[in-house]
Amino acid sequence: MSANALDHQKIHAALGARGIALFGQLNRCLLDFLLPPRCLTCNREIDRSGGLCPTCWSEVPFIEAPLCDRYGTPFSHDMGEGAVSPRAIAEPPLFDRARAVAIYSGKAREMVHRFKYGARRELAAPMARLMARAGQELFEDDCLLVPVPLHWTRRIERRFNQAADLAVELGRETGQPVLLQGLQRTRKTQRQVGLSGKDRIRNVRGAFAVSEAGRARVFGQRIVLVDDVLTTGSTVQTCVRVLRSAGAGQVDVLTFALADLTSASS
Repeated sequence: MSANALDHQKIHAALGARGIALFGQLNRCLLDFLLPPRCLTCNREIDRSGGLCPTCWSEVPFIEAPLCDRYGTPFSHDMGEGAVSPRAIAEPPLFDRARAVAIYSGKAREMVHRFKYGARRELAAPMARLMARAGQELFEDDCLLVPVPLHWTRRIERRFNQAADLAVELGRETGQPVLLQGLQRTRKTQRQVGLSGKDRIRNVRGAFAVSEAGRARVFGQRIVLVDDVLTTGSTVQTCVRVLRSAGAGQVDVLTFALADLTSASS
């Protein structure tokens, strides 16, 4: 062993876990002094990095209970435990439960756009922290985190898959394993934005498959499918269908935002 390695071991032994933690805190304080933390949306200076200022926080349309047990959409009043929305009755989803942090509007929409289209990948960690809290009940038992995939051509355009980034950060937050290549896009699809519900379904039909490497991992496993936004549900429903055909057990969905579909709430 080299002299440098021995020196590092002596330093770690002398400091101990408490000393190392203190050293890390001092480093963060110094970094915050040199580069003051700023709000993730409006860029105002804030007390702690990776967060929002009080004004922006108050403008996030957070989803709170009571909510539909299946779609996770909020109710205007308490409907009782296990209550489901009219949409869940009329259009039962293939997934078991969906949960999200906020309605896809205002500051929540702005955060998604900055992250997804502005390549603000540093937003993944704080968004995932909020997702872990919103989907806490989904992590009461062991599960496998599987992100909705991008087609390779779109990944080249965007340089990253936002769902994969969120899944990785969720894995760190929850301690659950992540299967990044569990699903794959089998063909390039038209962008879903602007398409009608029926066109969205046609657009993604047959566009996903469980990868060869993923088949053994998903069989009999409880899955939490991860994406940035749940809109009509056509994309995640297609993903759930192929996961179930590969032998997956319960499949839940966790996103940062949920589209405000008036038919989904009572």
